[in-house]
Amino acid sequence: MEKKYINPDTLMTPRGFTQVVTIAGPAKLVFISGQVAIDKEGKVVGPGDLKAQIRQAAANLKAALTAAGATAADIVKTNTYIVNYKQSDYSAMREARAELFPDGEPPASTMVGVTSLAVDGLLVEMEAIAAVK
Repeated sequence: MEKKYINPDTLMTPRGFTQVVTIAGPAKLVFISGQVAIDKEGKVVGPGDLKAQIRQAAANLKAALTAAGATAADIVKTNTYIVNYKQSDYSAMREARAELFPDGEPPASTMVGVTSLAVDGLLVEMEAIAAVK
């Protein structure tokens, strides 16, 4: 399997994500449902604290990847949803992404502001698609 990260000159230079990711050759695709700031016991982590919730959602995402035999390095696409998104939230998300993808190329990515998530008190939800060799 070969992953190729493409940032065309005809598009803006991305900050913390890649514009296009292609996969060639045999790969197992892993689709991770939206992960939120709920711990194993079902409790919301970091009520009212976006950074704490992003860290917990990222930890849950990593746990889901591990269960599928994948790592963050295998992620090719993420979608992130932030409740009542404001521009100042962007830096918290960039910090979390830098921790999640410290090596190599960051995946293709979309971030969307939403009015609410499935459970009151949740501020962020992160989903991913990974390609494993």
